[in-house]
Amino acid sequence: MSSQDHEIKKSASVKARRIIAYVVLTLLSILCLFWFYLLIVYATHSHGEVTGDFLALPGKYLGDNWKAINGGSEDILRGLRNSFIVSGANALVCVYFSTMTAYAIHVYDFKGKKFAFTFILMIMMIPTQVTILGFLGLIGKMGLTENFLPLILPAIASPVTFYYLKQYMESALPLALIEAARIDGSGELRTFNTIALPLMKPAIAVQAIFSFVGAWNNYFVPSHVLIKKDQLKTIPILIAQLRSKDFKSFNMASIYLFIALSIFPVIIVYLALSKNIVGGTALGAVKG
Repeated sequence: MSSQDHEIKKSASVKARRIIAYVVLTLLSILCLFWFYLLIVYATHSHGEVTGDFLALPGKYLGDNWKAINGGSEDILRGLRNSFIVSGANALVCVYFSTMTAYAIHVYDFKGKKFAFTFILMIMMIPTQVTILGFLGLIGKMGLTENFLPLILPAIASPVTFYYLKQYMESALPLALIEAARIDGSGELRTFNTIALPLMKPAIAVQAIFSFVGAWNNYFVPSHVLIKKDQLKTIPILIAQLRSKDFKSFNMASIYLFIALSIFPVIIVYLALSKNIVGGTALGAVKG
């Protein structure tokens, strides 16, 4: 077989694999998006219709379902505002201080450095449910119940985010660059904010998305521990309230609408930061 025939055969093989990959990815995309489509369709029907047969086409009860969730204690606009405050602040605090911790472990040499790194990784294995009683008592003594601060401040100590950023930093932040900044007279905080943070932007964007989504979907802590006032309730709590209504006022279609509306802000945040996900994940996994 000549080299030309070999190249033609190789090119045909590559095209075939590419076509198969596109077909598989298209089918997977359709499968994933199909459930979002059904969620939106069911949000436009009445309670009786969604509890009956399978529905594939939109209905005419979208306005009624909107009134059902936006008129009473389950005010969706207020819930969205509260969730945005908690999730946005959570993501900001989490990525900034986790990056600062990773920077300290990566750049500085000090006694107990290995122990500190190991200790932080050990904390990753402790479930939230194990520490919730102690956290509850601490928040009560500090008088921080019915407040957003207990939902935001614990994000300062995020072992998982720290570990990811630390591994990424080993690949993307050479120590020689930090030394050069020090020689030029840059202070430590300025070096961190103007040199380390920009270089860590892809990884920070990835972790910001994860932190935002985690705080947005957090139901366990605010519902069982901290938030009782209607004015402070977040989206997961309001959805749970809708689902726990008595039989006469229960409306499954309005719950579908509430869930659909609660997903869109997460999608917007993802789209705003998604360009950094592939690069950030790939480089962060080099040392992982």
